[in-house]
Amino acid sequence: MTYDPIELTKAVNKVVSRGIQRKYFRFRGGRWYGGIATADCVGCNLRCVFCWGWYARDRANSIGKFYNPNEVYDRLISIAKRRRYRQVRLSGGEPTLNREHLVKLLELVSQTPFIFILETNGILIGWDKSYARDLAKFPNLHVRVSIKGTNPKEFSRLTGANPDAFYLQLKALENLLDEGVSVHPAVMLSFSDEKSYKNLISMLREIDRSLAEDVEEEYVFLYPHVVKKLREAKIWPRIAYTPNNIPEELI
Repeated sequence: MTYDPIELTKAVNKVVSRGIQRKYFRFRGGRWYGGIATADCVGCNLRCVFCWGWYARDRANSIGKFYNPNEVYDRLISIAKRRRYRQVRLSGGEPTLNREHLVKLLELVSQTPFIFILETNGILIGWDKSYARDLAKFPNLHVRVSIKGTNPKEFSRLTGANPDAFYLQLKALENLLDEGVSVHPAVMLSFSDEKSYKNLISMLREIDRSLAEDVEEEYVFLYPHVVKKLREAKIWPRIAYTPNNIPEELI
């Protein structure tokens, strides 16, 4: 039985959002993107079987604390300054769930020299183009749209969502480009064959040639809790990496 990610968004927001506040479960520094301060949010509108953050995602009622945008900003900037990073990001769950919270946080970061990297599945930005217009107000923003699989069937198998929701991810890329937002696609390829990947590249090229030329290849990291979920789903990646064997080009 599949689900509608838009309807799931409404249900999850009742748990992880409280007005302009949003739930987070961790603030950290890390080596991704050459060094970045990260706030890991609780809650997502997809249920990917390979998700490294599924434990917090599936226990949104009991994990994390509510923070307003100013509190998240203070923690991110403090980490970034202390470690001399030039970038901050939201990760963990789906950062676009609470739009008011995200836009206010972006307004705060826009007054600094830091680059804000928004990691998103793109579902809500593809569903509502006005979201892309809101994001276009921030010149220091870069959006990474993480596409789950290479086609609707694969997307549904990996996320459990309605197959047609696959196209909302591609629509997000189109909407962001139309509004002049800096963006690139990342594609989960651990479960894909070469032919399917080539077909996706063709779809990206139809939207804009730059997307096809700037694809970030994404692969599963076999953390023990991820292995547990993959085995439960009886789905195993064709290509994957252990946490201690991650190629530098993927960091």
